[in-house]
This record gives sequence, C-alpha cells and structure tokens, in this order.
Amino acid sequence: MERCAEISRHYERQWANSVVPRSWGQGPVNELPPGFLVLEFPPSDARGMWTYATCCMSQPADAAPIEIHLFSATQEESHVELLTVIAHYHRTGRELGLAHTVNFGRPWLPGSACEFGVLSRPYLDGQELEFLELSAATTPVRCLWLVPITRDEATFAKQNGLDALEREFERADLDYLDPNRASVV
Repeated sequence: MERCAEISRHYERQWANSVVPRSWGQGPVNELPPGFLVLEFPPSDARGMWTYATCCMSQPADAAPIEIHLFSATQEESHVELLTVIAHYHRTGRELGLAHTVNFGRPWLPGSACEFGVLSRPYLDGQELEFLELSAATTPVRCLWLVPITRDEATFAKQNGLDALEREFERADLDYLDPNRASVV
C-alpha cells in the first residue's frame, strides 16, 4: 500500500530514526483500514523518547484526513493498543480532529491521572510534520499530537478551547512525558 509507505517515510524523515511496525491483534481490528499499523520509534540521540504513530488511519476519501502520534518516556505495548483503539473510534464512531478530546477509558499508564487525550498541533516538530502531501491525494494528511491529559484538563479544554489549555501547559511548564504529573488546571 503506497499510502501507508508514504506516511511511514514521512515520519522516518521527520524523526530521523528507524521504525518498528506494530499491530494490536485484539478486538475489532478487522474494521480498521487495510494496512493500518502503529509505528514505534525508539529514542535516538536527537530525540530521547519513544514515539508511537498511527499509519493509514487516514484514508483517501476522508474530508479531513489525520494521523496521530504519542510521545512516551517508556516503551509500552499499551501505547500500541491505545492508538489502535482511538483509530477504530475515529473510523467507526466519531471523526476526530484538532482540539478534540478522547477518553482513554483507563489511565494512560498505571497510576496516571491522565485518562484523556487532546489532539494538538505537533509543536515539537512543526509544520514539516503536521502537513503531509501524499502523491495520490488532493487533501493533505494532518499529523496531530495526542497529548495525555487529566479529566479536569479535558473539561477545561471543552469549556475554554485548546488554545486556553495550551496556555496553561506553557504556564505550568508541562512535562508531557510524565504520566504522574498533576493537572495544570
């Protein structure tokens, strides 16, 4: 599938690292698009964190195609599961996009108060990552950052908007890799 290969190459160029294709074999994964994977990028000299990204969550007929990625201080199979579940929700439930929040249904990592996520711009990587022009598509794919957040932060974002939440992140000097961080609101 050329689409999936192009998305994977885009991530590899942006993060200058090799990729490990991963899949979650439980649940209704047969309802996901053909070729869907979660790509795992180990830490590198340039990026001292694990990165997980959907590949082929977006499809050619999508009005606003997106892919999502998540950063972590640790390698976790649960990140593969989480991104697969969110991709399934996006494909079969409610279409997601920038500023949407999602309920993880469990803590991001054991003991974490972050049980939700918000789809944000990829501030660490910029527009070079955010907008991917595929060779056989008219609409660019938007690559969004899934930031794990607390219930209070999800409520705040719904009431005040993503920009207001991001201002609170900046004010608190958010450590987005810390699963045990306190809420910023």
